[in-house]
Amino acid sequence: MNELDDVWLQMMDQAQAQAKAAGRSDVADYLTLKANNDSLRSTSCQWLFDSFLELSEEVNRKGIRLEIETENPHRFSVGNSTMVGSLLQFQYGVRCLTIETGWTRTPADGFMRGGSLAHAKISHFGMSKANSELSLLRNKQDAPYWVAIDKNGGKSIFAFNNLREHFQVFLR
Repeated sequence: MNELDDVWLQMMDQAQAQAKAAGRSDVADYLTLKANNDSLRSTSCQWLFDSFLELSEEVNRKGIRLEIETENPHRFSVGNSTMVGSLLQFQYGVRCLTIETGWTRTPADGFMRGGSLAHAKISHFGMSKANSELSLLRNKQDAPYWVAIDKNGGKSIFAFNNLREHFQVFLR
């Protein structure tokens, strides 16, 4: 967690305590929901990064040295909205694999469609057909899961084996 996220968490905790003290249970409930959603978002975005880093470690053990860069905070667009989050980038020679994750933070950033909690983009430099756009949703049990969104708006569950496929495309 970066310093900005830590300060934001403290401010949210203070606001929640003040709302409860003022008898504003509606505001306190909203802030609790927001805190829970932010926790799901952070954990799910971190899973994507950790999974890609795990794959890079496998490659490094085989003697292939990758350059790895991160950027936090990072802003990127999804439709007309601006996501705020993090970027992870792998380079191998002229090849580049970029993973961007985030969600809207303020009203000026826009909103996320379709009940999405967060968005991610996986981009292959020079191979746009291999790119993926992801959306973080909740299932009926309220558990988060990533879906890949195709060009026609169709959705399919995105799991670790899909990450491995992206990494294999990157290393070809």
